Amino acid sequence: MARILIIDDDDIFSGLLVQMLRTAGHTAVVAGNGMEGVKLIRATPVDLVLTDMMMPYGGLPTIRILHEEFPHVGIIAMTGGGNHRLDYARNLGAHQTLTKPFPATQLAAAIAEVLAAHPAPLPKV
Repeated sequence: MARILIIDDDDIFSGLLVQMLRTAGHTAVVAGNGMEGVKLIRATPVDLVLTDMMMPYGGLPTIRILHEEFPHVGIIAMTGGGNHRLDYARNLGAHQTLTKPFPATQLAAAIAEVLAAHPAPLPKV
């Protein structure tokens, strides 16, 4: 399964996402803001990023950096703050978007779609 980075400043919501992802067989790691998330992915590669839009060092600059530095990594943007933010996220490189709150089935479908479209690169031999 996939290694997924969750970037969200809401500890309760992040905890729920971790539970859902682990139940589905994924490995999940959490960063509390965009800056932490970027540092984490630079140190340890991931297959997919779930990032909130409304947090310290917000989702838009985070998506821009991730898209530029890690073009092979799938990005799913999440927000409860309005769909216009999700439009900006798509324009900056998010591959899928979710409006909070969303059911586990919608999350699973988005993850499957993004992972299929952005498979992890093969290891160098």
